[in-house]
Amino acid sequence: MCGIAGIIYRDGMRPIGRDMTRMLQSMKHRGPDSTGFALYGPPQHEAWIMRVKLADANTPRDFDFAQRLTRDRREVERRVQAMGARLHETTNGHHPYALTLTFDYDGDLKPLADRVEDVSRDAEVLSLGRSLEIIKDLGDAETVSSDYHLGSFEGSHAIGHVRMATESDVDISGAHPYWAYPFSDVAVVHNGQLTNYFEWRRRLERSGHRFQSECDSEVIAVYLAEKMAEGRSLEDAMRDSLEELDGVFTYICVTEDALGMAKDELAAKPLVLYESDDLVALASEEIAIREIVDHEIDTYDPFEGEVMVWSR
Repeated sequence: MCGIAGIIYRDGMRPIGRDMTRMLQSMKHRGPDSTGFALYGPPQHEAWIMRVKLADANTPRDFDFAQRLTRDRREVERRVQAMGARLHETTNGHHPYALTLTFDYDGDLKPLADRVEDVSRDAEVLSLGRSLEIIKDLGDAETVSSDYHLGSFEGSHAIGHVRMATESDVDISGAHPYWAYPFSDVAVVHNGQLTNYFEWRRRLERSGHRFQSECDSEVIAVYLAEKMAEGRSLEDAMRDSLEELDGVFTYICVTEDALGMAKDELAAKPLVLYESDDLVALASEEIAIREIVDHEIDTYDPFEGEVMVWSR
């Protein structure tokens, strides 16, 4: 059992880091192992924002752990600049294994991400985009939000996930959301299982995509991004997924300017929705939506086999 949530404001920037923290914390009982956020801040028209982890929260802290992180950080910076990027800054969060790089770059994102992830076995690009930032770690929403200072994050839309690990390790690589490598500003959270996971993973790997986890949610993210790269709209790509991805699932996908949800035809995985003139909020449980709306509301459940998309 896991919990998913999404929120999009139609009237400008709001404290979405705070709001998503409240929504996810209210669903802690659905997933106490790890928490993840995909937050969309003001678009950086010139710069790229890349979130990277250099180690996992469970990586053994042996005698040269700190020195190794320092070496890896310098190597990441060197490789980004060697690819032709103009690096503005690199910052660490509460955890020294978490980096945020901001840079200008006119080249292909895939070789850039590949070069960064080749720095070490644990190195992983969590997100890369003009406005997307993915933050995920072990612990509940309040812990992760506090460690990464998300309470003051202003933006227009966001998704989040609380995870109960049932089929893989409790680590950052297994935590949602997933960035749709190597496509910028696309992320997915998902509740359920894909039964044709290996079929689609092999197809996408043959197209040159890499996967950093054994999680089927990562397949959904890359599947949708590849469809959009071929010219399909987000809504059309999500409708295609209901025909081509098998299983029992509900997922939320976000791009730079839109948020969408899809339920499979069995609709066994819960999702409730609230919509007003300035806000759309959806979550596995209604209690999450009530955490950010201070008046009485009516919510409803999307139908089975339904796809809905909203733009900011």
